[in-house]
Amino acid sequence: MVRLVLPNPSLENRITTLDELETIEKEEEASRPKWDNKAQYMLTCIGFCVGLGNVWRFPYLCQNHGGGAFMIPFLILLVLEGIPLLFLEFAIGQRLRKGSVGVWTSIHPALKGVGIASMFVSFMVGFYYNTIIAWVMWYFFNSFQDPLPWSTCPLNQNKTGYVEECARSSSVDYFWYRETLNISTSINDSGYIQWWILLCLTCAWSVLYVCTIRGIETTGKAVYITSTLPYIVLTIFLIRGLTLKGATKGIEFLFTPNGTGLVFIVFTEAITKMPLSPLWSVLFFIMLFCLGLSSMFGNMEGVVVPLLDLKIIPEKWPKDLLTGLICLGTYLLAFIFTLNSGQYWLSLLDGYAGSIPLLVVAFCEMFAVVYIYGVDRFNKDIEFMVGHKPNIFWQITWRVISPIIMLVIFLFYFVTEVSKELKYSVWDPAYDKFPIAEEKPYPGWVYVVVVFVVGVPCLIIPLFALYKFIRNCYQRKHDQQGLVNAYSVPSVNGELKN
Repeated sequence: MVRLVLPNPSLENRITTLDELETIEKEEEASRPKWDNKAQYMLTCIGFCVGLGNVWRFPYLCQNHGGGAFMIPFLILLVLEGIPLLFLEFAIGQRLRKGSVGVWTSIHPALKGVGIASMFVSFMVGFYYNTIIAWVMWYFFNSFQDPLPWSTCPLNQNKTGYVEECARSSSVDYFWYRETLNISTSINDSGYIQWWILLCLTCAWSVLYVCTIRGIETTGKAVYITSTLPYIVLTIFLIRGLTLKGATKGIEFLFTPNGTGLVFIVFTEAITKMPLSPLWSVLFFIMLFCLGLSSMFGNMEGVVVPLLDLKIIPEKWPKDLLTGLICLGTYLLAFIFTLNSGQYWLSLLDGYAGSIPLLVVAFCEMFAVVYIYGVDRFNKDIEFMVGHKPNIFWQITWRVISPIIMLVIFLFYFVTEVSKELKYSVWDPAYDKFPIAEEKPYPGWVYVVVVFVVGVPCLIIPLFALYKFIRNCYQRKHDQQGLVNAYSVPSVNGELKN
């Protein structure tokens, strides 16, 4: 078993001892914000781990990477990488009682960049994620119609037939690409703000702010609905779906979808085939709204708490004011997703904001706990918190298997992405193969955006560590010079006398 621990001077001075931690727990028990019960905590964790991506992105990834065969490596990586990392993050955060910046700074000052990078990733994901919730709200508002507005194509101006774009594609395609997004034919063609999407975006950010204004005091109660209702609705859909004719073919088709269209095209078309379709539509989009909102709770905490740890804002500012300013600022930036080219921007960020940066952050976190904080110390911490040390499975995955897997995935992913031309799917009625989406290469300036989104969180970790190293070297040199001056007294004739 690997027991290598890198030198880490003054670690004991930066973290509380287990005895001190127990005393602090008792002293702060009444004043510290806490969950009302264990159920709130578990529901919050579930809500953050299971989000919209599980509905509209996961099946797409399955299809792109081998269909059902994708589940084999997915489950293996879930066991050997995902769960060990989740356990490690929960445990080290609980032990050190700090946010993402505070935890890694306590382990070693040079690791402060890990917390900042994690905050940046949370911000970038939350930046576009709430726009998907806005789209969900738009469909929800339109679900109170019978028939559903995406069930049939609209008539043309002469009332002699259907609108050509809709007739050549389908009613659900038309409602999504034209009535909802009013999408342009290029990311370069920004167009103008779609007021209905802007209105829904305003509602989405307003609801998020109200739910997070008091931290766990409000989110802890909201998760009773946001983290349970989706599973109730999914169970209802499962029972209903399995009783329909051709249910087996429907399950097969689940693994052959196209991009964001899975939720807003495939599922919406399926709903139109069901009796009482407005009712099913309302339930479906309530479910999606709850899934998205519960995930956004975690993203907001991932930005607010690190900013408080960094102490770059006045300490007298209340947390709800900071939360409001972050919501307002991100909401204004998200106007870009309400343009005609909004979906292209969202797909771009979705593809890169949470890929390589998360791999780098996760690798640094696991390496820091095991080889800088010390896995033996970490084992004792867990024993103090839960009553027993982690078993051999956790020891092997934390020390060897998980870091190696992440490093290999990062290298292969990086080489693959760098060597290929970046393309995106375009909805263009003038395309000769329409309604098939046209694949276009991204313009050159998009590469700058990608480098920024991927590079900032990845580079901030080594750059901050280098900054701390240089600063410490300078400080040591300055301190040594001060000692020399302190022990050197000038004599009467100008000579130095010790």
